[in-house]
Amino acid sequence: MTLPTDGRCRVVIEDVRPALDGGRFPVKRVLGDAVVVEADAIADGHDQIACMLLHAHGDADAWLEVPMRAIGNDTWRASFTLHELGVHRFTVTAWIDAFSSWRHAFARRTAPADVEDALRDGADLVRAAAERSADGPGRNALLALAASLESSDPLDVRRVHGLSLELAELMAKHPDRTLETHYEYELEIVVERPLARFSSWYEFFPRSAVGAKEAHGTFATAKARLAYVAGMGFDVLYLPPIHPIGATKRKGPNNALEAARDDPGSPWAIGGREGGHTSVHPKLGTLEDFQAFRAEAGRLGIEVALDLAFQCSPDHPYVRDRPDWFKRRRDGSVQYAENPPKKYEDIYPFDFASSEWESLWRELRDVVEFWVSQGVSVFRVDNPHTKPFGFWQWLIGDVRSRHPGVIFLAEAFARPRVMYRLAKLGFSQSYTYFTWRNTKPELTAYFTELADRRDYFRPNLWPNTPDILHEYLQFGGRPAFMCRAVLAATLGASYGIYGPAFELLEAEPREPGAEEYRNSEKYQVRRWDLRRDDSLGEFLTRLNAIRRENTALQSDANLRFHDVDNEQLICYSKRTDDLDDIVLVVVNLDPHHAQSGFVELPLADWRMDAGKAYQAHDLLSGGRYLWSGPRNFVSLDPARSPAHVFKLRRHVATERDFDYFV
Repeated sequence: MTLPTDGRCRVVIEDVRPALDGGRFPVKRVLGDAVVVEADAIADGHDQIACMLLHAHGDADAWLEVPMRAIGNDTWRASFTLHELGVHRFTVTAWIDAFSSWRHAFARRTAPADVEDALRDGADLVRAAAERSADGPGRNALLALAASLESSDPLDVRRVHGLSLELAELMAKHPDRTLETHYEYELEIVVERPLARFSSWYEFFPRSAVGAKEAHGTFATAKARLAYVAGMGFDVLYLPPIHPIGATKRKGPNNALEAARDDPGSPWAIGGREGGHTSVHPKLGTLEDFQAFRAEAGRLGIEVALDLAFQCSPDHPYVRDRPDWFKRRRDGSVQYAENPPKKYEDIYPFDFASSEWESLWRELRDVVEFWVSQGVSVFRVDNPHTKPFGFWQWLIGDVRSRHPGVIFLAEAFARPRVMYRLAKLGFSQSYTYFTWRNTKPELTAYFTELADRRDYFRPNLWPNTPDILHEYLQFGGRPAFMCRAVLAATLGASYGIYGPAFELLEAEPREPGAEEYRNSEKYQVRRWDLRRDDSLGEFLTRLNAIRRENTALQSDANLRFHDVDNEQLICYSKRTDDLDDIVLVVVNLDPHHAQSGFVELPLADWRMDAGKAYQAHDLLSGGRYLWSGPRNFVSLDPARSPAHVFKLRRHVATERDFDYFV
């Protein structure tokens, strides 16, 4: 075994955190976050250690340094704030602090001869620091202090100089780092826009933005619907693919194998004689019409998210111009998509194992670049788990190297480890199994699992999608829709709905036992009456307002479940780190019957006096309740409202005056 570069480097640095898979992947944060870094640093013997956090944006040559402080058990901590989008690097360095070690031992010396010898040793250390100093005033101050330690002043006076805070601070500014140890890895943080952490998504089909007379919606008619979406408080509008749709093997209503002449087909069967992934469906309008639509959305505070569905119809120009990007069947025809026994003959998947994979990767990257050049900075990615992991890591990293504000949502209803891997590779957010988690044990276990992965996995919770109508919504009526909306909007910092199907309580499956919608918008234009009296529009508007007004709901941190003595009631809270905002949610998971029970709250953890009354203000209904102690009664009738979303307020005046709660 070879000798180390310098065996006199005695500090060992371990377990620098936050780190994902030992630093193989970056952790995720958003602009403005304070990053708390901890590291374990040890050395032989009793010498004192100094630790420094180093961080830099991107490929910057110079590190910014932040001294780390010991917090016990050989652990050190420091923090820095993220002010730029993109990749931020950090690491830790440490060294034996000779002066702190001297000072620590010197404070314990009592024999005059020992003190005298130690003062001379200290003076040598101070003079060496003065030599390292390029600062004239600092150098002079250090030389003066070194002289004071060896002066003819009484021993007690010189002892005070040696232990002075002034000397300690000067020496800390000019340490001897010639034998410092650097942590063996540089760790990374991907810094994204706050929208990557906190967002409210709404999905609609622009072709269904029609009145009584239009047969097919356009960007112009869809633009008129933007005020409706903005009025409910959604800040991301997701559009299914807006490209030309193939005619060959086009599907009819309810996924029928035969389509009539006027059936529009599935938007995910991308490509026709009018163009492919960088073209706009001519019935929707032109690229200029899309730009006008996007501009109006921006004016209303909405970002438009486009679908990235990397697949083709049989009529896509790629099939003709780049046949080497597709697999062939034994008869020479192109292999269509299959999920046996299902056949999707209107869709051709790309062959990522093609010998021409490099040109395929670049072309698909250029599709993203095209839409970014059109002002799109949010993408919902269709079925990313069916494409190579390496492809996504390269594409997302390459796009973000030029456009660090681009956000990618993974629509990956795959195995858990596959979903987590995609998040590690760079996806900003991910769909989840929330749709299929409906009981209290299921929800509690699943969101406890997700909480352990929040450094890299950001869930986006959808109660429904054009593909998924869960049986809970099919049979639960209006209370079920309200329940799932509250859970999605408060368990996750990001959530979305497929509308207007959701707010208009669409609940009929294609056939008994199916999760697909009957008369699915995927295969036909739907006319929606947005002014229906039973619409949940006002309820969703209130939910989104609550999310905007309460910082605790804008992060996936600090989610905590609480005991309630009824399995049909689930109770959980979110809070800010400073406890200025505490939101408590209680939901009745039974859409058919009233349920009641006692909730148990951790008042001490929230620095609330169990002996004083406090207010539970229901932000949904406006009701205010005076509670005391950790155990309190709740009752929820789903016919009225299946949920409480409480803001907890400490009492600072009299228990009779609710106006004095804060």
